[in-house]
Amino acid sequence: MSGLVATEHVGAVVVIAVATAVLVVLARRGPGPWLKVLALVLVLDEVSWWVYLLAGGQPGSVLAQSLPLQLCDVAIFVTAAALWARAPLLVEVTYFWGLAGTLQALLTPDLPQHFPSYPYFQYYIAHGGVVASALLLVVGLRIHPRPGSLLRIAAVTLAYVALVGVVDAITGADYMYLRAKPPSATLLDVLGPWPWYLLGATAIGLVLFAVLDAPFRISRQAVRSAPLTRPR
Repeated sequence: MSGLVATEHVGAVVVIAVATAVLVVLARRGPGPWLKVLALVLVLDEVSWWVYLLAGGQPGSVLAQSLPLQLCDVAIFVTAAALWARAPLLVEVTYFWGLAGTLQALLTPDLPQHFPSYPYFQYYIAHGGVVASALLLVVGLRIHPRPGSLLRIAAVTLAYVALVGVVDAITGADYMYLRAKPPSATLLDVLGPWPWYLLGATAIGLVLFAVLDAPFRISRQAVRSAPLTRPR
């Protein structure tokens, strides 16, 4: 990573971290209309990207490679719905996908464009928004994953990956990098060639889900094992 790219990346991550801390503090004070505003910002940011592609803003992009099927793309719409409705299942998907998947894309971006281009801002708003929203929903608003959330979200994720795999096979695209690794450096580079990196990524994903679920599983177990105090 060149010095310019590293500076741009670190700067964006720092801004996102500060914004996340502020949003969590605001969420602790209680939900408000600003949650729906944040949801609209995420949706408009994502839709603007597809308008940009259809208008020819990304040379060489074709429909078979430009559908909103990447996990991060779907996570944006799920996150917006979670912010709007605060439904437990939507919050769980946002939390697990945001911190196990989108966070990795944020830390190792596949982004050839530089500051202050539109793709640069769009990328970091989208990915940073998902990560920040996951934390403000779970840490700020305390909408914690429910019992069984680990298996539930793992099943949802595997089902979605299978669906995207069918689309890749039909269109020849490479959504979710199921057919080839991304050109930029990512964790997939250390997991071996295709198809072995898919198995390694699946295993890592399940481990990350388990780690994210662990604090809430331990908390539930502690509550169940705590002795009951009888009133005198």
